[in-house]
Amino acid sequence: MKHLLSPLDFSVQELDELLALASDIATNPTKYNHHCDGKKLATLFYEPSTRTRLSFEAAMLNLGGSVLGFSSADSSSAAKGESVSDTIRVISCYADICAMRHPKEGAPMVASEKSRIPVINAGDGGHEHPTQTLTDLMTINELRGSLDNFTIGLCGDLKFGRTVHSLINSLIRYKNIKFVLISPKELRVPDYIREDVLEANGVEYKEVEKLEDVMPELDILYMTRVQKERFFSEDEYLRMKDFYILDKTKMELAKPDMYILHPLPRVNEISVEVDDDPRAAYFKQAQYGVYVRMALILTLLGLN
Repeated sequence: MKHLLSPLDFSVQELDELLALASDIATNPTKYNHHCDGKKLATLFYEPSTRTRLSFEAAMLNLGGSVLGFSSADSSSAAKGESVSDTIRVISCYADICAMRHPKEGAPMVASEKSRIPVINAGDGGHEHPTQTLTDLMTINELRGSLDNFTIGLCGDLKFGRTVHSLINSLIRYKNIKFVLISPKELRVPDYIREDVLEANGVEYKEVEKLEDVMPELDILYMTRVQKERFFSEDEYLRMKDFYILDKTKMELAKPDMYILHPLPRVNEISVEVDDDPRAAYFKQAQYGVYVRMALILTLLGLN
């Protein structure tokens, strides 16, 4: 039995196979309408979510399966003090596969050790968000036709942004990827990402504060929001939240074939005036998220 706790749980070959399956689902969705007939997905969301939870539910329903679960810790037995280990033991009696989001780093791993069904990490604290990374990889691959040879700018909250950490860890396995890390000093990537991931693997990167300075060299711009829920101080959050705002003026500096990605939700870091730009790919990215989660469910259940 295989779980997905980190994007690195899949080899590059396995990732390529998963993305090929997701691409086929995107092209021929009705072909997969009954692949999960009789199967149940449990969504255990101890932390708020819109896109991730609903895209998992949409994915399973599109495959002919059904969904059960909870959307907040308050509506689960966690409010009574039940441990993650006990919860997953019980859920293993009810469902065939589980997607878990938890504010504590490592909680999905703890669950996987006691689970009798595949566990998917749907986000654990500021640590990992592997299914968002799969979505990002599919989006880049579909738009560019390859996951090799491009420069990606990661902009905003690079300290607490689990989507950023997971994406860096995944992209370093592909050829000739260059990273431009755009953030204020207070929100730079953690030392372990810089030293143990980028430098340890000889990956080319640079850190800058001004988005305008690097826009012309980017093939992909990955915007992130400053996450209020990760800050200990309201004042600190308010000081950081408007540091980067992507607007039409900045877009004029970009390549004609540069694409903008965003894991969403957006607050104000991308102006709505950018939405009509053909290079804005973040809503398309959300659609790809359903296809890639369909492919993941099929793969972990051995139904692909």
